[in-house]
Amino acid sequence: MFQNAIAQVSRFTRPLHTIMRTYGGKILPGSATLFFVNEDGVAITCKHVANLIPTADKLNAEYRAFRAERDRLARDNKYHSHLKDLELKYKYSPERIIQQKNNFLNCLDKLEQITAHMHPTLDLAILEFKGFTRPLYQSHAVFVKDSSTIRQGKTLCRIGFPFPEFNNFVYNQQTDDIDWTQTGHQDSPIFPMDGIITRFVATPGEGITGIELSTPGLRGQSGGPLFDADGHIYGMQFAANHLHLGFDITDREIIQDGKTKKVSNHPFLHVGLCVHVENIKAFLRQHNIKFYEA
Repeated sequence: MFQNAIAQVSRFTRPLHTIMRTYGGKILPGSATLFFVNEDGVAITCKHVANLIPTADKLNAEYRAFRAERDRLARDNKYHSHLKDLELKYKYSPERIIQQKNNFLNCLDKLEQITAHMHPTLDLAILEFKGFTRPLYQSHAVFVKDSSTIRQGKTLCRIGFPFPEFNNFVYNQQTDDIDWTQTGHQDSPIFPMDGIITRFVATPGEGITGIELSTPGLRGQSGGPLFDADGHIYGMQFAANHLHLGFDITDREIIQDGKTKKVSNHPFLHVGLCVHVENIKAFLRQHNIKFYEA
C-alpha cells in the first residue's frame, strides 16, 4: 500500500545522527529524523530534536573548560584529590553525558549555520540551513491541502530512523575527544510504521493540534513525516503515549516448560502522536517559509 509513497518520501527525509560520551567513557549512538519542505534547505523536525544543537554546544564547551582546568593540575600526590574536587565542581559522574556531536547525514554538501525557529507551545521546529551550495536531498514535502480528509480510521504511515546502526565514530585518546570518521558503517536503515487514526489531540486555546495513531512512534522517528499512500504529508511524529488497558494480572499461575510459576502483567496500549498538518503549515507561513500543497 505504501511502497511508492515510502520511496517518494524517503527522498527528502533524513537522519540526524548523534554520539554522546559519558564521563565513564561510554559512547552512545542515537538518531532522530527531519524532512525538507522546499528546495531552499529548510526542514522541519521536533523541538526536542532541534534542542540537540544548543545542547551539544553547551556540553562540549563545558567539557573543554573542565579539560583545561584538569590539565593545569599539578601531577603530584594530590592530583587525584584535586581531580575529585574538580569533578564535584562540574558534577561529573561516570554516567553523566559530557560530550555530544551531531551529524546531519546526507542533507547538504556543506553547512555553515543553522537557524532554528522553535514553536512556542508545540513540539515543532523549523531548521534553516545556511551556507550550502548543493542539496543532497531530492524533492521536498507536499502537504495535504484539504485537511477535512483527516478522519478516524484513515490509514497513514510514518518513516524515520529508530534503530541506529552507524558506527563511524571514534574516541581519540590523544585529544580526549570524540569525532566522526570516514570509516565504518555510516548509515541506518529507514523504518516505516503504519497505523490508523484513532483520535485527535487538542491543546487549550489552540484547538486540534495533533493526530493520534493506533501504533507508537518509535525512538528515532521523532521529526519524521506522517503521510498517505500518495506521499502527501499529514503531520509529523513527535511522541508516543501509553494507555493503561486495565487488563492487569497479578500472581497468575501458569505452567511453562512443565513447571508452575507465578506471573504478573500490566498491559498498556502504545499509540503515536503527530503534530497536525495545519499547525505545521501555519508555523511555516508565520516565518515566511515556502512550502507546497496538493
